[in-house]
Amino acid sequence: MTNKSAPFLFSCALAIVLSASALAQQSSDPNFNPHVEHPAYTKNFPRVLFDEAHNNFHTTTGRYKPFVDLIFSDGYHVAANRKPFSKESLQTFKLLVIANALGAEDMDDEGADKPAFTEQECDAVSEWVRNGGALLLIADHAPFGAAAQILAKRFDVGMSKGFVFDPDHSAPDNPTLLIFSRENKLLVDHPITQGRNDSERVNKVQTFTGQALKGPQGATQLLLLAATAKDQTDPMGGEKKSVAGQAQGLAFKFGKGRVVMLGEAAMLSAQVSGPKNLPVGMNVPGNDNRQFALNIMHWLSGLLK
Repeated sequence: MTNKSAPFLFSCALAIVLSASALAQQSSDPNFNPHVEHPAYTKNFPRVLFDEAHNNFHTTTGRYKPFVDLIFSDGYHVAANRKPFSKESLQTFKLLVIANALGAEDMDDEGADKPAFTEQECDAVSEWVRNGGALLLIADHAPFGAAAQILAKRFDVGMSKGFVFDPDHSAPDNPTLLIFSRENKLLVDHPITQGRNDSERVNKVQTFTGQALKGPQGATQLLLLAATAKDQTDPMGGEKKSVAGQAQGLAFKFGKGRVVMLGEAAMLSAQVSGPKNLPVGMNVPGNDNRQFALNIMHWLSGLLK
């Protein structure tokens, strides 16, 4: 490390620590408006199973309530899952959402980075998707990536399990708050980013400290990580490695089914953080995260081809 680079690397580490510690201070934004003026579904409502059986940091009534309210307004019926995944528990649902599962009760507990799912559960989920189900799997920075890796591997997705930063493609003063836009060419064309018409076109997505994903052959890297992106194993240091060409969002087909995986969770939330109630997620002005969330669900449910 040179003297010139030391202040920058320290600022990166400090930003990661502040972002990670802010997780515990976040709560759903009570002022977020989830109303969808023209719902995608007014009949034949797709049934969504939202996982709450694996020490999930995000739940239907907690930090992910704005997301659940948004897709409910769009015509999806949402049920909370509180039992292990099996053929029987999944068979009546069209979509499965898993957000930040853990191997222990709390992200700071010993064992939080252990597998959140059993091998039998992974078998059940992968077979369900192969036969036509649709999975949205969201796994954030450490320890969430390590906890979800067991399931991601069934779909040939690798997780960096660390903290991604990119000072050249991020919000001012925080290299972990990444910007993916058409302008910087890190937001990739796909039905999810194009939508059904110009009003649904996504031009900018912001993420809020996550990990990197390496997808299977044929996957679309919705949120492409630039050549300057690096992954850090520990908030205060540790090994740093390039994750250029990897992603924080992937979309691909798997058998008869569909999969979207995200390496950061707050992008689909609407939360407030800290004593100043700063917005985090779909409620941050200037991004298209709200439409991105709707388009993901539209593609998973088959509305977008």
